[in-house]
Amino acid sequence: MFKTVEQTSADIGMPEHQVLQYIYAGRIKAVHDGEHFLINSAQFDTYHQQLERIKEEIEIWKNTPIPEDVDIKDED
Repeated sequence: MFKTVEQTSADIGMPEHQVLQYIYAGRIKAVHDGEHFLINSAQFDTYHQQLERIKEEIEIWKNTPIPEDVDIKDED
């Protein structure tokens, strides 16, 4: 199934211009039918899921406390 840029941006809550930037950059594959870009929804869903997973991993990494170094001694 193919969706237009407008449908895709509405489905995922991303601005249309950002979806177009991804298409122009080659990050999202799309077909131009003469009037509209058509995006394979299955491929874009996979791409969007990967982005969300990466965002979650970054948040986990940010919230992981730095372990104390056993070699550091508190000397006053």
